[in-house]
Amino acid sequence: MRALLFCLAGLAMALPDFAFAQTKPPAKSASNANEVRYFTAIDGLMDGNADVVLKETRMGKTVTAAVLDVCYPVAKGSDRKDRFVANLAINGQTLSGTTQSIADKLPVTVKLLRKPTGDTFEFRGQINVGQSVTEVASTENSDLSEKEFQENQTSDDGITANPKDFSEVSPESVGVRVKLDAALDFLKSLKGQDLEVSLSSLGVSCDALRAGQQTININIDPERSAALIAKAKASPGVVAAGWTSGVVEMDRTIRFSAADWRDGDKLNRDKLAAAISGVLATTLVAKASSSAWDANTGKLKLTLKRPSQIFPALGLTETVEVTALVSPDKPGATDRLMLWIGSPAISTADETSGPKLNLADESSLDEEAEQKDDNGSVDALAKEFKGQRWDGDKNDWK
Repeated sequence: MRALLFCLAGLAMALPDFAFAQTKPPAKSASNANEVRYFTAIDGLMDGNADVVLKETRMGKTVTAAVLDVCYPVAKGSDRKDRFVANLAINGQTLSGTTQSIADKLPVTVKLLRKPTGDTFEFRGQINVGQSVTEVASTENSDLSEKEFQENQTSDDGITANPKDFSEVSPESVGVRVKLDAALDFLKSLKGQDLEVSLSSLGVSCDALRAGQQTININIDPERSAALIAKAKASPGVVAAGWTSGVVEMDRTIRFSAADWRDGDKLNRDKLAAAISGVLATTLVAKASSSAWDANTGKLKLTLKRPSQIFPALGLTETVEVTALVSPDKPGATDRLMLWIGSPAISTADETSGPKLNLADESSLDEEAEQKDDNGSVDALAKEFKGQRWDGDKNDWK
């Protein structure tokens, strides 16, 4: 009996805990958790030229917050961009808000009707920017998860601050990533210097506007590229500086000993130009006409001439232009040089005395025209300079 009473007492003590466990509120379901989704295309904005990101925060299927980020040309056909970011109020299926554009400070009003249509969404309404009114009528819009959106946003400007060599980046090509509010002063600091700034890098892209940083691409003599990078790194607002991709293609590059081609720490450019021109005159069956080193980029431009074989009796002349670049094979101290040689560009003209036959070369307008045959010029240069060619399979010199 005493044993039975002891068991009943133990059972009574356990019951309250068991009852509590049964009445605990259920854990919040995943469908009630906040989820962020993105739309990266809403057709028709700013004549279809706008770059749009609509970020929605949802609780289940209910939108609880929305932010519309629109980047667009300031005028039709303009390369200059403006942008606005509007926090939108949610009222049923209506998304609305006001803000002003970031660059031109124009008033912005947004009113959109958002409607689910199966697995996609439809947006209709109006967006006013200053005096411009855009009617929105965009259907079949798919949304992205946070992970998918971030994967699509990753971008690389290719800047390498400390490359082991110049096999992946080009010795004359420098990239400088600078904060937008410091970009003007940085560009002004480049005035008067022997270098070239890529015009296309001056345009501030939508990605740059959102990141708050712009990458300026610069071509400079390889002998001065390291000094430019060091100076840029010390400039206000510069986030990163280094070498990036440029003109050099490794399959048209040789590497050779620098000993016979330097006077002290400087290249003997006259000797180099004469040697390269001599090899090309043989391989291209042409006569050297001129050579010139570009003070800004350090590139060597060689011009050769030969009789045209198109209609020999006319006595036409082919002008062959070849660009070359000589640089160290890696940043810092090295006893080797690299020589890159471009594909020949050939033009034909009547250079005879007396009246001239005017010629039109339609092939020069064909962007997909095949590269002209250089008659084994790269191999011939490797032999002349006792150099090495690049082995793309082994990713090393051979």
